[in-house]
Amino acid sequence: MLMEDAALTAGQVAHFNDHGYLTPLTAVSPAQAREFRERLEMIEAKLGREAEGYLKIKAHLASPWMTDLARHPRIVSAVQSVLGPDLLLTGSSFFAKNARDPRFVSWHQDAAYFGLSENAQVTAWVAFTPSTVQSGCVRVLPGSHLGENMRHEERISKDNLLARGQTIVDIDESRAVSMELQPGQFSLHHVKTAHCSHANQSDDRRIGLAFFYMPTRVASIRGRRSAMLVSGVDEYNHWDPDPMPRCDLDPVCVAELDRVWGNYTKGAYRLT
Repeated sequence: MLMEDAALTAGQVAHFNDHGYLTPLTAVSPAQAREFRERLEMIEAKLGREAEGYLKIKAHLASPWMTDLARHPRIVSAVQSVLGPDLLLTGSSFFAKNARDPRFVSWHQDAAYFGLSENAQVTAWVAFTPSTVQSGCVRVLPGSHLGENMRHEERISKDNLLARGQTIVDIDESRAVSMELQPGQFSLHHVKTAHCSHANQSDDRRIGLAFFYMPTRVASIRGRRSAMLVSGVDEYNHWDPDPMPRCDLDPVCVAELDRVWGNYTKGAYRLT
């Protein structure tokens, strides 16, 4: 992995603060991204199911290489530039659309259902394959993080990659920006930034891993949950530590994956 520090410039921080997103940034080389894809597809083969629909909420528990990527200096340094030095990873999620896949992610704001004491969280979306307009890249609504949360409805659909179908009502998509990424690149967006992605119309899979970071001062408002310290120190102890995977599909971590995914699909994490 590329190990040099990658703190954002003052101009990049200003753009993120003003618009609620920043793209593209570089985490790893295209060759490393290709290796990550191969490792993921090996895990999918062992599971007998695709990452999409299972490696959600805390995907990083599936393998040590995912926790290593969550701590990658180039990603962490960028996030520290906007959130400060002491960071927790509350969760992570694979978004893997197959070739010619009709599935999509509806317009939503993570802040509407993450259940945090303050809206101080940033998502780093890391591309393992090309994420383009044709393949259904992430789209954001600039400035949508500055006002109140938008009104959401839960519109569950078989093609919506959000299990509860969180959908913003009456959004102006003409203002949207497409965050295209090449393998190894990543984007950042604020927890209140409205975002979505369309179906994959390309001939290859579109695979990305989203990491959710927040300052250690932020607490859960939905009971005590778990997180992983990725930088600095945690003086607050609001979160229990995640179990750390010792190997691919560590049984202890798989049990935790099953538990949190089951809670999510049963509605334990609802819209606020």
